[in-house]
Parts: sequence; C-alpha cells; structure tokens
Amino acid sequence: MITIAAISDIHSNIFALKAVLADIKRRKIDQKIEQIVNLGDILYGPIAPKATYELLTHHQSEIITIRGNQDRQIYEATEAETTSNPTLAFIIDDLPKAAIEWMRALPFDYSLSKDIYLCHGSPTDDMMYLLEDVATSQPIVRSDADILTRLNGIKSPVVICGHTHIPRAVTLSTGQIIINTGSVGYPAYEDDLPIVHRMQTYSPHASYVLIECLETKQGKRWQTQHVKVPYNYEAAAQLALDNGREDWAFALRTGRVLSI
Repeated sequence: MITIAAISDIHSNIFALKAVLADIKRRKIDQKIEQIVNLGDILYGPIAPKATYELLTHHQSEIITIRGNQDRQIYEATEAETTSNPTLAFIIDDLPKAAIEWMRALPFDYSLSKDIYLCHGSPTDDMMYLLEDVATSQPIVRSDADILTRLNGIKSPVVICGHTHIPRAVTLSTGQIIINTGSVGYPAYEDDLPIVHRMQTYSPHASYVLIECLETKQGKRWQTQHVKVPYNYEAAAQLALDNGREDWAFALRTGRVLSI
C-alpha cells in the first residue's frame, strides 16, 4: 500500500501551505504517506512569495515539484509586464534571485512511476484545462474522448494535475483516473482566456489530495481522498488587501469570485 499526497496552486499562500503540510505530517504514520508532490503555480500571488519559497526550501528533500504556468510568468516577465502588473512587481521584488532560478529549473512534468504521471495543466500545455471546458463561462467536465485527446498518448493509470483549482477525479473509458488536486492557497478566480470564466470552490479551505494504491488479487486499485483543511485565511486575505488585491482577499475569505 502506497499513499501519495499531491498539492498544487499554492499561490504564495504561506498560511494555507503550513496548514496542509501539518495535516500531511499528522496523517503520515497512520496512512503511510510515502511521497509529497507539488504541481506548480507556487509563488505567484499577493500574499507571501518569499516566505512560501523559504518554507518549501526547508522541505525540499520531501517534495517532488514541477512548474506551473504562473511560475513561468514570474521568471519570463519582461520589464513592461512587470511595470504594468503591480502584483507581479511585488512578487519579483519580494523574491530572492535563488527563488527565480529554482522555478526556472523545475521540470514541466514528471513520471513518478510507470503508474503515476504529473503535470500542471495538461501533458502538452501548462495553460490547458485537462478536465474542464469553460465555453459556457462555467466549468463543465469534458467528454471522455476530449480528455483522452488532451492526454496526448499518456497511458499512465493515474494522471495528477492542477491549474483549474477545482478538486476532481474523473475515470476514463481506458480505466485511467485523472485527479485534480484543487488549490492549496487560492480557492476561486476569474480569467479571461479563452473566454471570461470563473473557477469557484465556495469554500475558503485549503485543498489537497491523498492517492492510495491498494494491492488486490485483481491488481492495483486507486483510492482518492480530497482533503479540505481549515486555516487562518483571514491573515492571508489581509496581506492580499495590503498589496492592493481586494479580489484575492474576497476569494480567500469565501471561495467565490468578487462580483463588481
């Protein structure tokens, strides 16, 4: 029996990350957690990029980490992009050079074993939603065929992704299970690509997932447990407000997108 703890989309929320790591530590003995994996979008956010990086550095021997699209956004930022984006400017100013280089060196994806494949968005694009279609401005699970196309030939029995911030597990016609961890640190957001849409969890809790491999006479069986962890989200929201992001503060407090 092997259990993996998968986290993603921390978004500089040191308070949520501490709570999730504490919850994982509490479960380690009983649930025999053998590996923590982190699927990216780690330091982008108006909360505590440097402190989040320092905490992850302290635990780096325990965690396998890949990058997300907003990790790239930080280390690929041009002067014009930084000037026009106060949040990005705050992040780059807060982070040490070592943090930028750490993100730059992270892999795009990772095969944890022949059974388990990790990506941030999809196997081909860190900005692609693997499981959700947002054509209606609300997330709807894609068809089986559409998800298989986006897997681009990945045959691993378990595929773990992040990016959409929506905890979810989908079993395909191939028997593969595709698992989205949800977001550790940012429970709701609005984006305008490919069209304006909202991703909302309706809860301020920090999200991660436990994935357990059960050995049976019929072969391996995969058990998924989505975990919602309470934490001091008010402290995170206050830092977001201090950095000019009322929208983030509202999302952190409610798991909903601020309506203007």
